[in-house]
Amino acid sequence: MGDVRADIKEFLSSRRARISPEEAGLPAYGGNRRVAGLRREEVAMLAGMSVDYYVRLERGNLAGASESVLDALARTLKLDEAEREHLFDLARAAGPARKSRSKPSGTVHPEVQQVLDAMADAPAWVRNGRHDILAANRMGRALYSPVFQSAHRPVNTTRFTYLDPAAREFWRDYDQIVNDAAAMLRLEAGRHPHDPELIRLVGELSTQSELFRDRWASRDVVFHRSGLKRLHHPVVGDLDLNYQSMELPSEPGLVLNVYTAPAGSPTADALQLLASWAATHEEAFAEPGQTAKHPQ
Repeated sequence: MGDVRADIKEFLSSRRARISPEEAGLPAYGGNRRVAGLRREEVAMLAGMSVDYYVRLERGNLAGASESVLDALARTLKLDEAEREHLFDLARAAGPARKSRSKPSGTVHPEVQQVLDAMADAPAWVRNGRHDILAANRMGRALYSPVFQSAHRPVNTTRFTYLDPAAREFWRDYDQIVNDAAAMLRLEAGRHPHDPELIRLVGELSTQSELFRDRWASRDVVFHRSGLKRLHHPVVGDLDLNYQSMELPSEPGLVLNVYTAPAGSPTADALQLLASWAATHEEAFAEPGQTAKHPQ
């Protein structure tokens, strides 16, 4: 991480390797292809550019590539929305130094905490791009109590996922969670390849988790906007929660996560039990000073 040229090379070559000639609409001659997926010259032909130019791009020279060139690459390599955004982020990072997107914050304004606390019935919390939990309401802290109780600091869902043994029981879809966690961090690394805190986090996870090293090497990227989160809570048992992740316009780089369940469902009933437990056991999951300090 931090070597943008290497990131470009690995990303483009890995996306090229997953597409067969048949999937690209090309005839396959013989069975002795020496590369997985498409050859560089095939990508160049399909994208409407010279082989020499594509080779330069795949070597990390995306600086100056036009939007039409990037669009042609995204189309040829069958990139999804997240992968396309990642490609454009890498191209921006490869260009001349410029004012970058706002880096992931480590604080929230008091008004954000007020909004969270007003959402009394729904677990909710705010994270930055590194997946540090910066603020949460009582239900959010109760729902994610195993994460808050983890010995690793700062409180970070991806660090918990890869380094805390409790994660395998907490996440009922653990294999999917580990894939998504690394892919989300990879997307963030494309946006902020020189963020020192993110570099430290990736280094820590790479050093301590072989599973993370494997997932990180896949170069996959993914959005995490909405869906079903299946948890096993140590107090109220299995939960099937709908989640929505929303960027905060007033807090660039921060994301609000909110969890709900259909009225009358077993999970809705379990959330009511969780609320009762949280009202009397907050000391079990609320670490003093955990919520990020508010700027003065």
